Amino acid sequence: MCGIAGIVRWDGRPVAEDDVRAMCRAMVHRGPDEEGVYLGAGVGLGMRRLSIIDLAGGQQPISNEDGSIWVVFNGEIYNHRELRRQLTRGGHRFRTASDTETIVHLYEDLGPRAVERLRGMFAFALWDAPRRQLLLARDRLGIKPLYYADIDDGVVFASELKPILQRPDIGRDLNWEAVGHLFTFLATPSSSSIVKGVRKLEPARIATATDGRAVRVERYWDVEFEPDEHSSEDELVERLRELLVESVRLHQISDVPIGA
Repeated sequence: MCGIAGIVRWDGRPVAEDDVRAMCRAMVHRGPDEEGVYLGAGVGLGMRRLSIIDLAGGQQPISNEDGSIWVVFNGEIYNHRELRRQLTRGGHRFRTASDTETIVHLYEDLGPRAVERLRGMFAFALWDAPRRQLLLARDRLGIKPLYYADIDDGVVFASELKPILQRPDIGRDLNWEAVGHLFTFLATPSSSSIVKGVRKLEPARIATATDGRAVRVERYWDVEFEPDEHSSEDELVERLRELLVESVRLHQISDVPIGA
């Protein structure tokens, strides 16, 4: 578990490092190992890290080769080694062995559609400086959380609600519809938080915000139930076994001890 946070201002005004670090301090429990901050023109990205892959070289935020694209990432990309081989053959140069760096290079090739190639659990924020575009993404099943809100001439985001509430420009008014949902179903709605104006990015969604335009949310995946009327029961059982074994194998990719 890691934590990400950030502030984007469309007018290009500098983001104070103290503001980003205050958001990070509110989620130290998500990433006790280290903290990283990137500051650019009108943008500040922060990250609290729990080190799992590339303990020595996987510090975040991470950029592409020329520093024009930056990412902060919470989760794990299970097929990052396969993607790395493909990207290296395509001419990309990697500075770390982390799965995080895969995201920026894949984005260079595919843009927002890069998320479709990722297998894993993730929430990430990517800043495309030449386009002045923020991309937020969440995994297909919503394993990793991601909250965001509009501020005066900008956007703020974080892995949890608490870092966003460090911002003085975020109100404390309750979203009473979400409160009612919480008391009824023991959870807030999938797209809104208990605080008015702070939203949750739903599973299998990407959100893009570009230089003053409203945040645009799109679904990139949905579950499909297609009957297989040709395979035998034994064949279906074996296929299920193969999928479970593969899933367990992918979850065992780690540079630290694992347990079950």
